[in-house]
Amino acid sequence: MNTPSNKKTFKIATLGCRTNQYESQAYQDQLISLGYRQAVEGENAEICIVNTCTVTESADLQSKHDVRQLAKENPGTQIVVTGCAAEQNAEIFQAYEGVKHVILNKQKDQVVQTLLPEEEVPEFSIKNFDAHTRAFVKVQDGCNEFCTYCIIPYVRGRSRSRTIAEIVVEVKDLIANGFKEVVLTGINIGDFDGNPTEGSATSSLADLVRAVDQIPGLERLRVSSIDPDEVDDDLADAILNGKKTCHSMHIVLQSGSNVILKRMNRKYTRQVFMSTVDRLRTADPAFTFTTDVIVGFPGETQRDFEDTLEIMQEVCFAKVHMFPYSERKRTRAALMPNKVSPEIIKQRKQEILRASEHYAFQLREQFVSQRMIVLTESTHANRPGEITGHTENFLTAWIAGDFKPNELIEIDLIQNTPQGFIGKFIRRLPNEN
Repeated sequence: MNTPSNKKTFKIATLGCRTNQYESQAYQDQLISLGYRQAVEGENAEICIVNTCTVTESADLQSKHDVRQLAKENPGTQIVVTGCAAEQNAEIFQAYEGVKHVILNKQKDQVVQTLLPEEEVPEFSIKNFDAHTRAFVKVQDGCNEFCTYCIIPYVRGRSRSRTIAEIVVEVKDLIANGFKEVVLTGINIGDFDGNPTEGSATSSLADLVRAVDQIPGLERLRVSSIDPDEVDDDLADAILNGKKTCHSMHIVLQSGSNVILKRMNRKYTRQVFMSTVDRLRTADPAFTFTTDVIVGFPGETQRDFEDTLEIMQEVCFAKVHMFPYSERKRTRAALMPNKVSPEIIKQRKQEILRASEHYAFQLREQFVSQRMIVLTESTHANRPGEITGHTENFLTAWIAGDFKPNELIEIDLIQNTPQGFIGKFIRRLPNEN
């Protein structure tokens, strides 16, 4: 293999979802294996990759800004633009100074090979996940749902999955490199089918969860964003009865109003959502949930909005990711009447954020004085001498002491605060890796 000089440098800018984060990590691993290194702050990079997002207008604008900024800060660089905003705005990006290639999503795994056609580029997969203590593993791409507000099926294409065998190999590599927690992620992970060949049987997401759960050295396994109607009995059983599966899930709500869910072309009702939550929480009362909510969808009335607040009150989510509705061209929602005014969207956004914090605090109150295991994650300048992490069921805790990221420690949850628990250190768990 021809290996470039170690003096060759790169920068990668990543916007948007966990799938983009995974892909950018794969680019980084490929470049490092070819002898490149990540440019330090203020240093000119010979290669810049921008992995863009277009899920909202704000993400689209930020993607364009990042491309222009990298060209300005890195004179003479070769910029490659990929991702969903590139799919939407290929001609715009091609006209930007410094942009050598615009690579569409179906060729995302060929970004480094396109940049370096003379090189023998390693496989597009990850063995590390820099700056994270949990590793995201992409198991599926694309979406077949065509929700009326969402541009992603148009820019990511139809759903397609990886095989369980190749996912298992990747997870084993991550564990060998010290990762204790893995998150299975995708654009619409509920569509996972194991990429069957002609004549072979499909695999379910539950099959994948069970396969990864058996890998030696894994400490925690999570399933990322999924729709409530996709949590069938088999998947629920795999998560509830796994050895290392975490009893916390990100189950997408978007709206608590059946009227709005239908207008969004979501495939479930508020009753299906609550049934899924109740089924998991009945099996384990400590099971927690995070979710996504869109406010200000066209036609959303005050009653529709209150339906969402009611579900937030019933569930007490550990965290709510709130998105003000963002009109995207080519979607059916962009043509819908009865747009909600920016002023009302702003007001509802603030109500959701306040309610989210209130109910998350209320959820944590149930766990005060319990003893749990935390995976440490990061320190913060405004809280010196402490480190933060999450319990297995995704409760935030702060612990004072000399700890490093990626340690499993046992703590008592002694005090609930708006920023999470204050934890009292009990012991470090032995490292099994």
